[in-house]
Amino acid sequence: MRCLIIHNPKSGFGSDSIYEFERMLIGPGDECCMRLLRDDEAPDKALADAEEFDVCVLSGGDGTVSNMLHCLAFRDVTACVFPSGTANLLYANIGNAFEPAALARACRAGVTAQIDLGEISWIDGNGVEETRGFSLMSGMGYDAQLMRAAIPNKKAMGQAAYFAAVLSEPHTTLTEFKVTVDGETSMHEGISVLIADTATIQGDAEIVPDCRMDDGMLDAIVFETKNLGELARPLIATLLDRSGKRIGRPTMVQRRGAQIEVESKHPLPLEVDGDAVEGTVTGFKARILKGAIRIIVDQTSPYYPASDTQ
Repeated sequence: MRCLIIHNPKSGFGSDSIYEFERMLIGPGDECCMRLLRDDEAPDKALADAEEFDVCVLSGGDGTVSNMLHCLAFRDVTACVFPSGTANLLYANIGNAFEPAALARACRAGVTAQIDLGEISWIDGNGVEETRGFSLMSGMGYDAQLMRAAIPNKKAMGQAAYFAAVLSEPHTTLTEFKVTVDGETSMHEGISVLIADTATIQGDAEIVPDCRMDDGMLDAIVFETKNLGELARPLIATLLDRSGKRIGRPTMVQRRGAQIEVESKHPLPLEVDGDAVEGTVTGFKARILKGAIRIIVDQTSPYYPASDTQ
């Protein structure tokens, strides 16, 4: 087996586990090539020859891994996501076992699933269009404000940095959003709009129900709260009803489609899979890349093919 590992050495607490995984993955006669991403290095060069390997392991935080997956979209490559970041929500949503030995066995077994990828585009402060891939959620407003506030503490505090950010950012901007989903437009007033490829967060809680990475759709989620106090209602509902099917998500509006455009009345911060984008934007466009990625899955994953279940 020939294996390519692309690793971000500056990712979160689990970063060193990739070397343990490498030792467990490689056996007699196998070949492994590990490439470390440098600061601000675009992953496309590191992945230029990915088709020459049996499996391509992507190791880093959610934003870094999503960027790498975007580089591999619609290519004949088998990808394996390795959890080296702070939150590792993408890995949790894929649902593979967290032990490096179990993931190494899954790579050798070679069972795969086709999943979707989101793609988001916006105009930056210099008038240049930027485009990135995302696997989880991206959006503008208060969520991006929190991601930006958490950056200085992520390395030292891990996931606790996000909770600290909530305390440090008690104010947000109430604005008007114009949301167009597959050509149908609606107006909303609130503090944030998220676009989700999958919407399961920590504790297996679903921000909105039935949002999967293989349904060929994106979900537009508008937080129609007027202040942070009202944000407690959907948070409590999420704790009481993790699937969102019994009591729903009060003050949240969900729309589903393949192409979504969002415009805001005021300039707002933007985040892509938890990575804060420099500056502010007044809108973005997102689309689904259906079945764009072939990934390794094991029997604990909800995306494990039914025909392969023993």
